[in-house]
Amino acid sequence: MEMENDGSSIETEDDIIKSYEEKEGSEDASNQSEDLTKEIEELKSSLQRLQADFINYKRRVEKEKEQISIFANEKIMTELLPVIDNLERAMDSCKEEEKESSIFSGVELVQKQLIDSLGKFGLERICDEGCDFDPNFHHAVMQEEVEGVDSEKIVAVFQKGYKLSEKVIRPSMVKVSK
Repeated sequence: MEMENDGSSIETEDDIIKSYEEKEGSEDASNQSEDLTKEIEELKSSLQRLQADFINYKRRVEKEKEQISIFANEKIMTELLPVIDNLERAMDSCKEEEKESSIFSGVELVQKQLIDSLGKFGLERICDEGCDFDPNFHHAVMQEEVEGVDSEKIVAVFQKGYKLSEKVIRPSMVKVSK
């Protein structure tokens, strides 16, 4: 319904509807902008959590791989410890004059080379005579009062102990002073 006028002061229905739609459109655009901003922030937060989860997953997998490697090395090394013991026994059973022979030197060299090679994979000897007794690393098979030696000191080693990456794979069998 249009009224006749010069058209400058009276708006038509179409103009009113258009003006209302523009107002609604700007409010909707503002609301949409806020909603989109919130959604972007939520997505960023979600992405950051996923990235942190992935980094933690990679660390966990790397640690598991390392543990598997250590476990595999442990089995091999525990099998080789008797070989090291036998080489030491062979050297200990030699008489003083035999220790100058090339055979003794060869056995000594092989034993040292074997220990050095296993050391590259984390094998370490546990402290020997003169060290303080530690039940985490030593197995006391005898206790004896020794003059001039403090209590709880290792005075003899019957079987050397070894650890692999801070884990004891065989404790030292020792005699401890009282």
